[in-house]
Amino acid sequence: MILEMKVPSPGESITEVEIATWLVEDGDYVEKDQAIAEVDSDKATLELPAEVSGVITLKAEEGDAVAVGAVVCLIDTSAEKPEGDAATDAKAEAAPKQETAKPVVTAETKTYATGAASPAAKKILAEKGIDAASIAGTGKDGRVTKEDAVKAVPSMGTPTGGNRGTTRSKMSMLRRKVAERLVEAKNTTAMLTTFNEVNMSPIFALRNEYKETFKAKHGVGLGFMSFFTLAVVRALEMYPAVNSMIDGKEMVSYDFCDISIAVSGPKGLMVPVIRNAENLSFRGVESEVKRLALRARDGQITVDEMTGGTFTITNGGVFGSMLSTPIINPPQSGILGMHNIIERPIAVNGNVEIHPMMYVALSYDHRIIDGKESVGFLVAVKEALENPIALLMNNDVKKALEL
Repeated sequence: MILEMKVPSPGESITEVEIATWLVEDGDYVEKDQAIAEVDSDKATLELPAEVSGVITLKAEEGDAVAVGAVVCLIDTSAEKPEGDAATDAKAEAAPKQETAKPVVTAETKTYATGAASPAAKKILAEKGIDAASIAGTGKDGRVTKEDAVKAVPSMGTPTGGNRGTTRSKMSMLRRKVAERLVEAKNTTAMLTTFNEVNMSPIFALRNEYKETFKAKHGVGLGFMSFFTLAVVRALEMYPAVNSMIDGKEMVSYDFCDISIAVSGPKGLMVPVIRNAENLSFRGVESEVKRLALRARDGQITVDEMTGGTFTITNGGVFGSMLSTPIINPPQSGILGMHNIIERPIAVNGNVEIHPMMYVALSYDHRIIDGKESVGFLVAVKEALENPIALLMNNDVKKALEL
């Protein structure tokens, strides 16, 4: 019996996928539920499992865009499973042997290679470290003249024989979709960015004192993301316009905070969502961040886990970014950019002190968020991060950290 395997729907509104990688070869015997391919949609990379056991015949190539419901392979369920590596050996013997191509040396190359250089030419070439044999001499019998040597010496900006090759590779469907969304955000929103800086000393002190106990009890580290997420939740409740979106001629505001966290995965940028972050504790945020980051890294993240965020946090600081203007993740109206932490001298009560400082940036859609709200939001985030015990922990650190 021949089974036709069709592309399943990876999510609502997705009409086609791209065959990113075949994990098996044409003619292989596959087991039921074995991953046979990785497919890219415009939102995630998913594994395609074999529906039955049998010998597979591929009907699409890597890089092909295939409509949802289309046949991508056939599986012959009547075929018997091969014993040992016999099938592999047979396939290897059947493969044609390739001969190594031999370099072709032309008569012209030989002439140039054996051409001598005049004394003046030798001096010029020696000063510049150029081999006379690499120059096509115009003198008698291919002799390299002074003029040839002068022309061979590169001027500023002239290529000097180094590698200048180029490589073309097809962008994945996920990367193309990200590109489209970024351009859409730039072209369809009135995007502005406002900046501020945060003194991270209070958070450093809390982490240094409690991180070991926190990790021993909860199994996750006490990172910066929980502080930033809870500070953002507080600020969104104070400035609900930032937790809103435009839908046609209407403004849709949310009474919950689904925080998208931008992470770098093997297939590019992914933005999984922490649902109802307003109901989570420090432990809850850190556990969810770890879970989503691992699933994104391992290519297991689903479309549902990356859909429906109301605000985004991105941390370019992990890559060393000092300052940036993050692009809004549509249809959201705001995104907070974190950056690297640098010790800098600042004025504190009239004295110069060195503290760990971080620049933060809020990009927002000016169509529904006014300057007053955007600045107020970012100041609220700054205040919570610089006074986390009072504003994020209700003056009870151990209770907030569940210690």
